[in-house]
Amino acid sequence: MDPQDIIASVRKHPEIHKAGMILCHIGIVRDHARDGRPVKGLRVRVDHERLGRVLTEQRRRPGIIDIRASIAEDRDLAVGEDIMALVVAGDVRENVLAVLTDTLNLIKTAVTEKTQYFRDES
Repeated sequence: MDPQDIIASVRKHPEIHKAGMILCHIGIVRDHARDGRPVKGLRVRVDHERLGRVLTEQRRRPGIIDIRASIAEDRDLAVGEDIMALVVAGDVRENVLAVLTDTLNLIKTAVTEKTQYFRDES
């Protein structure tokens, strides 16, 4: 998962000339959970059918030229490793920011399932 490769792919979209920005989110494995417990790693599962539907729906929103996601899955990820790259290209900041935020939230709640491994567990 190389964000630069994803961005390069988005730049090849036939309507990229209509874009005013490309926004990229890179999610990485953090060393602690939201509840503060120390994390040593995690694993992600992806519902690819649902991911496809989410991306298709989000591409239809006003001003969006393209959207791509790459998610590391079915392997143990260590602290600091990339989990996901999400790239959105669109016309104006308000449209692109909204779609990136909404897509990220949908992916995290409806597309992926993560298992965290904690340092205090064997």
